[in-house]
Amino acid sequence: QSVMAAKRSENSSDRTFAAGSMENHLSENSVRPPSPLGATPRPPLTRERPGMVRSPAQGLQTATEQPAENHDKASHVINKSEVAGHEESSKPFTILALIFLTSLVVLGLVYWNFPDLTEEERAAVKLPRDIEDAKALGRVLSAYKEAYYYEVMAGVIVTYIFLQTFAIPGSIFLSILIGYLFPFPLALFIVCLCSATGASFCYLLSYLVGRRLVLRYIPDRVKQWSATVNRHRDNLLWYIIFLRITPFLPNWFINITSPVIDVPLYPFYLGTFLGVAPPSCIAIQTGTTLYQLTHYGAAVSWKSMSFLAVFAVLSLLPTLFKGKLKEKFD
Repeated sequence: QSVMAAKRSENSSDRTFAAGSMENHLSENSVRPPSPLGATPRPPLTRERPGMVRSPAQGLQTATEQPAENHDKASHVINKSEVAGHEESSKPFTILALIFLTSLVVLGLVYWNFPDLTEEERAAVKLPRDIEDAKALGRVLSAYKEAYYYEVMAGVIVTYIFLQTFAIPGSIFLSILIGYLFPFPLALFIVCLCSATGASFCYLLSYLVGRRLVLRYIPDRVKQWSATVNRHRDNLLWYIIFLRITPFLPNWFINITSPVIDVPLYPFYLGTFLGVAPPSCIAIQTGTTLYQLTHYGAAVSWKSMSFLAVFAVLSLLPTLFKGKLKEKFD
């Protein structure tokens, strides 16, 4: 009996082992038999092998397929970020180009409203690059100044502001031209007004679209000047006047970096208006003297020549004492 009981136990364990083996090898779509109590069938028996990932839409996938899809998605995100970065970097140049083209259209309208000129006069109407160009342009404009006074003044002012806004060289010859066309006090006011307005427009352009460009191309100079300006925050107006009078920094650099280092617009405008007056006096007086030489020949008063000599000496003083002035302000 004991032998027969042992055989029955062995046969029962073999059947249990075989049932378990068959259950482990069931396919994915196989279903367990209903419960003997008549309950609802049990959920399908699935056995996911290592390295397999279940997707609700696609069933089982190998583990190597999912990283490939993730890699494609990551590459797509990187490409989109690169395109967005390129568009972001090109946006300031696009805005600046549109503003420049708009300014050129305004200049064209001013030129279009000028009176009819002869061919010789048209050849002289151009941006002066030397004193002879300023003299020739002065002759043409002075001939029409009586009949078209405000048109001539508006054309000179718009051109001066255009040059200052986009930091285009040539404003010194326009200062000579203004001294040629108008009396000294009015000419000095026009030059100071145009310089301050054009520099403020350049300031605003840098604030709107140029901050990133400035920090990208000249970061060291901006950092150095920022530290200097921070030492003079309490007397910022006088420091701007000092910079405009002295040749320590070029005007274009002051214009484009001031908004980057948080120089307020009010002291910037007023300091520019007052600071450009002393250096502009010699250019304006040169234009006045040039007008007298052109219209009166050699009969130039000693008073005009004395003024010109005095202004020439005064304009050299900041350069001669550059080291001492810099040491004092630093």
